[in-house]
Amino acid sequence: DVPMMLTVHHPKVNVPVLWWRSVGSTHTAYVMETLLDEIAAATKQDPVAYRMALMADDRKAARHKAALQLAVDRSGYGRKKLPAGTAWGVAVHESFESVVAYVVEAKMAGKGKDRKPVLTKVTAGVHCNLCVNPRTVEAQVQGSVVMALATTMPGHAITLKDGVVEQGNFHQYTPPRITDAPLVDVHIVPSSDPPKGMGEPGLPPLAPAFANAIAKLTGKRLREMPFRMA
Repeated sequence: DVPMMLTVHHPKVNVPVLWWRSVGSTHTAYVMETLLDEIAAATKQDPVAYRMALMADDRKAARHKAALQLAVDRSGYGRKKLPAGTAWGVAVHESFESVVAYVVEAKMAGKGKDRKPVLTKVTAGVHCNLCVNPRTVEAQVQGSVVMALATTMPGHAITLKDGVVEQGNFHQYTPPRITDAPLVDVHIVPSSDPPKGMGEPGLPPLAPAFANAIAKLTGKRLREMPFRMA
């Protein structure tokens, strides 16, 4: 329930681009959900409580609240003691008329220049109205988590030099591998309302939730995807 003024810009560029999973929601969710966490930290408020307080008291916001509360409850957020060097991260976003909330656990691994963020566990709260096939929803969220994780990984960017794309194959482009995949625990809010989409909504809130956890560990706010740790 926050007043917002938005403008959309379509710059003309000479580099052709095509669709990205979750389209505008991917980077929009990142900006919004990392900003909310930053405000919560600056005002010394719990990031979950702060989000709940901002949500309007209406039917639409009730879906956001239910998804977030389910993820919080099933993750043990605020109750479970995390291992030393591990932090919580939270984000919630609606896209394609479905709401996905993530409560993640993350840590920093390695030393010196080799130190990197590691996502260890993801608990999802999903509100897609009537869930026709829970296993399909689970699979879509699991796939979205891994794909979204890729967007945070150093070396995942596409870069150009002298007008030519520098990455030609996977030896020059970092995808997530099996060893990077976190445990993903998916929970669905019961509903009898007409079903909504689940092909893309699992992607947008993952990167900001991960970034918010890393900010707690390092004190550094990550403002780019892929993450720039230096």
